[in-house]
Amino acid sequence: MTEATPPAQDLAGRSALVTGASRGIGLGVARHLLDRGASVTLTARKPGQLDEAVAELDEPDRVLAVAGNSGDAAARARAVDAAVERFGSLDVLVNNAATNPQYGPLMEADLGAVSKIFDVNVVAALGFVQEAHRAWMGEHGGAVVNMASVGGFRSSGVIGAYGASKAALIRLTEELAWELGPSIRVNAVAPALVKTRMAEALWSGQEDEIVARYPMRRLGTTGDVAALVGFLVSDAAAWITGETVRVDGGLLATGST
Repeated sequence: MTEATPPAQDLAGRSALVTGASRGIGLGVARHLLDRGASVTLTARKPGQLDEAVAELDEPDRVLAVAGNSGDAAARARAVDAAVERFGSLDVLVNNAATNPQYGPLMEADLGAVSKIFDVNVVAALGFVQEAHRAWMGEHGGAVVNMASVGGFRSSGVIGAYGASKAALIRLTEELAWELGPSIRVNAVAPALVKTRMAEALWSGQEDEIVARYPMRRLGTTGDVAALVGFLVSDAAAWITGETVRVDGGLLATGST
């Protein structure tokens, strides 16, 4: 299936920061924003993987990599400040970084793992918005997209803490949209299962069975998610804020999880 061609250079002159951007959805979003003319700062935990991502994007004048753990306040500030210093602004923030070290019944969950999930998936996202607001958006405006999940809408039975964290992120998106409007728009995207390395355990060896549950009869791609993010940060979405938009191949419409 071919992906839609993005509008030519409609994000030219804008600076974006994408967290968790060394691979998967984050890297796909970074590539899409670059294709539409934006300059992009990538941040993720592992410097080696970031270097590989920068080489793959092959746009040295418009790509900056800043290694750091999104759960670390100093690392968040460093990434935001570097983006503003290098590109002169920070117009777009995509909170994509996430973790999920808990799998199985919540009654057996390690609470340290649950705490880490909320710290990275929710608290760090708020921390990045605070830093972006301080450094640029509070005075100049901008657009934020938080990466939620269909798990934030319905129970899965196996990744409960992750789903609960994404539900919290959806609510956080609404609160921030109310607080930061009209100059800063805040929306969220809620993908279903996307074929990435992080999600591989959820589909590997059973893809045909899983795909049968989706009206679109396929799993998602990073391009599917990136195109929606690109729309939400663009001027075409100028009157959209506080929304969580599902990109799930119709999964939730079926009542399945």
